[in-house]
Amino acid sequence: MPTEGRDRALTILQRSVPPRLARSADRTEDMTVLRITGAHAAAVMGAAGLPMPHGPNRVLETTVGEIPLEVARAPESAPFLLQITVASQYRDAVVERLVRGGAHPGQPAALELARILAGWPRLASEVDEKTIPQELRFDEIGGVSYTKGCYTGQETVSRLHFRGHANRHLRGLLFETDPPAAPAIGWSAVTDDEREVGRVTSIAWLPDGGGSLLGRWIGLAVLRREVPVGAVVRASGREARVVDLPFAVPRVRPA
Repeated sequence: MPTEGRDRALTILQRSVPPRLARSADRTEDMTVLRITGAHAAAVMGAAGLPMPHGPNRVLETTVGEIPLEVARAPESAPFLLQITVASQYRDAVVERLVRGGAHPGQPAALELARILAGWPRLASEVDEKTIPQELRFDEIGGVSYTKGCYTGQETVSRLHFRGHANRHLRGLLFETDPPAAPAIGWSAVTDDEREVGRVTSIAWLPDGGGSLLGRWIGLAVLRREVPVGAVVRASGREARVVDLPFAVPRVRPA
């Protein structure tokens, strides 16, 4: 969980979950989360001697040597293949195994770019306590169930799915290449024909590597549903084209 969203998430959990059912606590210092991504992620796990679930949306609790850990396999739409949760005291040992298996530590900017390209919403960027799951593609990426019962907000989520529609959607933004400067940080308004229609939530630089989408700033924005894909809007002080998610750039599937 991103640091800037931790306090907000803890407050929501403490407010929403009855203490007699479960207790919430900040375990940032106790636990470490590692995400494995890339075309050879599965091969790296095998070389590192770390097991992985057989299919997406599955979790495996296991012990490797004397290290207890949890390995979750993400859906295909995720910007990573696997997520390992382990006690912080074993973090270095697990990282060492992964590096011996061929992994390379990722830089935060590269991981953020992968997240934005995949259209993957993030707490404290796209997600807040007022978010409705369908607004941010949670139904598309496997983040909400319409068959499970008795969870907070179930009636609203089900009613919207079966009888209505979301008034806002998460979209991608392709900023114009000129001038070659970052969109204004902290200026998140998106306007269409001088009318405010949403907000920019995340931005990243997509390096040039050939192809029409490369070598420019891209971003995510939560926009009113009447703003169509293909529209040119004013976002963070720059012109940008609205595109569907995930971004249409070549993606290498995990081995």
